[in-house]
Amino acid sequence: MQAPSPAAARPDSSSVHGLLEAAIQRLEDVVEEETAALRGRVAVDLKDFNNRKSQGLLDLTRALRLLDGAAHEQALADRLAGLRAKLDTNKAVLQMHLDAVREVAAIMTEAIRDAESDGTYSRSIRGGNGYGYD
Repeated sequence: MQAPSPAAARPDSSSVHGLLEAAIQRLEDVVEEETAALRGRVAVDLKDFNNRKSQGLLDLTRALRLLDGAAHEQALADRLAGLRAKLDTNKAVLQMHLDAVREVAAIMTEAIRDAESDGTYSRSIRGGNGYGYD
């Protein structure tokens, strides 16, 4: 019994386009859901979103490989451009979220440092010389 040829194992063009469309749609849905959650300031499981986006990227990559150099339709290029725009928006919102987390962490670190300090090496509130004694 012979193994099937690579061409025989490859799905037809309409099946490949269906797989691509489904992969793009799933990825867009996840990205839009995460972006909306971050904008809505609701609790977000970033690890879950990261896993779902990674799976979506894997599905998309596999579907694109099935095209194997076939001529790309403008509709596919437009769908991928739309996905890219949503990913760019998602990236900007994630960056804003990360910046806010860093700022809160810095404030908390400073508050903890101040709470643990006995004031020995800090400037006196009364305008002292900065060595803890006047």
